[in-house]
Amino acid sequence: QVQLVESGGGLVQPGGSLRLSCAASGSRFSIVTMGWYRQAPGKQRELVADFTRGGSTDYADSVKGRFTISRDNAKNRVYLQMNSLKPEDTAVYYCNSRSVVAGWEAEYWGQGTQVTVSS
Repeated sequence: QVQLVESGGGLVQPGGSLRLSCAASGSRFSIVTMGWYRQAPGKQRELVADFTRGGSTDYADSVKGRFTISRDNAKNRVYLQMNSLKPEDTAVYYCNSRSVVAGWEAEYWGQGTQVTVSS
């Protein structure tokens, strides 16, 4: 099993910034992919940004140029720097990872952290 714990959400005014952090922990696991999804009320969960299986990054069109994903492989952490936030960025943000544990690859989710962009 892999546990993902997010932090860094909160309330911010439009145009502001937030930095989300996700820490992965568990026993003898290796991370294949890791990234961020979000779900706004009444909407489907969508990819925000992630590190793909090949190590490159993917971003949703709506966040390109404003959000930056980064990682610390030694600490099994991934970060999401969110700048120029807009009210439409309001959502619960979930950390996601596909990881291999005991030879089996599975998908894991964090509990989510609320991001609210409002004046």
